[in-house]
This record gives sequence, C-alpha cells and structure tokens, in this order.
Amino acid sequence: MKAPPKNPKIYHITHVGNLSAIAKGGRLFSDARILAAGSGHKVVGMSDIKRRRLQEIDVTCHPGTRVGDYVPLYFCPRSIMLYILHMANHPNLTYRGGQRPIVHLQADLHAAIHWADGNGRRWAVSDRNAGTYLAEFYDHPSDLDRLDWQAITATDFRDPVVKEGKQAEFLMHDSFPWELIEYIGVIDPQRQAQAQQAIHLAGHKPLVNVERGWYY
Repeated sequence: MKAPPKNPKIYHITHVGNLSAIAKGGRLFSDARILAAGSGHKVVGMSDIKRRRLQEIDVTCHPGTRVGDYVPLYFCPRSIMLYILHMANHPNLTYRGGQRPIVHLQADLHAAIHWADGNGRRWAVSDRNAGTYLAEFYDHPSDLDRLDWQAITATDFRDPVVKEGKQAEFLMHDSFPWELIEYIGVIDPQRQAQAQQAIHLAGHKPLVNVERGWYY
C-alpha cells in the first residue's frame, strides 16, 4: 500500500455563499452545531448520509460522539462527493446547483493535528466515508498508514475498492479554525472574485486561486 505523503493536505468543500460567515465567525462548524444554530448555511450534502452521521454513526475512538459532531475534510480535492454535486442527479441530493459554486478550503493535516492536540480538541480519521456503517476510526498520526493513499490520489474511482478508500476523512470535533485554512481553490475567475470579496474583511485571508483541475 502506498505510504502517506510527507505533507498531506486536507480539504473541506462548501458553497461559496457560506464563505463570508465562515471567515467572519473564525471557524467551520460541524453539522450538529449548524443544525442547533438554525443558521442560513447553504447545505450541499446528501440528506440521508447527514442523518446517519448525526444520529447513528459513532466515532468509536471517541466514545459518546457521532460523526455529525465533527467537521469533515477529505484528503484530496476533486472528491467523489464533488462528482455527485456536479452530476446533480442523485435522488437523495437536495442541492442541485452543481459544482461551480463549490469552493475547496485547504489546510495542512499535520498543522491541524498539532492545533487540535495543543487545544484539547478531539480529532479522528476514517478509512472510508465516515457516514458508512463499515467505517473504522483512528486518532493517532501513526494510523495514517491505515489509509489507502493510492485510492485517495486516484482520479479513476470506478473500482469499488478505490471508491471506498478515496472517501477517507479527517474529522475535527465541533469546529475547525478558519486560521488553519491556508488556501482556497475555485473553479473559475468569477468564483475567485466572489470568494475574495467574501473574505476581504477577515483578519486571515488565504490566497484564492483558480484550480480547474480540482473540478470535473
């Protein structure tokens, strides 16, 4: 199995319409926190998976918590979830706006773990989509070897084994600091300008660039 990269990055995808509130609030919130707040957050996930993450799937390495209590990040851009948003034809998908309004928020994995450990914040990794019943959860950096990095970096995910491994996640409990977002990738110059405008008043302003290769 392919070894983890030396400096792995992690990616959270969200609607560009959420970016201003995220930057202003200084953090990304878990689905549980967003639901409790009843905010105007634009939800782009799948309703049945979100329900399982909130109500059914336990993060076994942190007893008493569920996946929906964590902010999820993938280990790659151009995720399978983004493909589902792009196709916009899944029956359990309520969002039908396609991939163009979606932005990638990139952070450094080791920096995120260091911050979490230094601030008493629980974190975990899953070896596949954390919203599935078969997901295994780990909470030590040495466990990164358990992930299928060849699948994570694959661009062709028709093989079921690749599809499963590519959806591995990094999870941070409750919220993820905006200050850890080091870069924002968008699909085109229009979204770049929109994202730059959304964060222009923030104290922390990550570089925003067009990353067409991160999209379908």
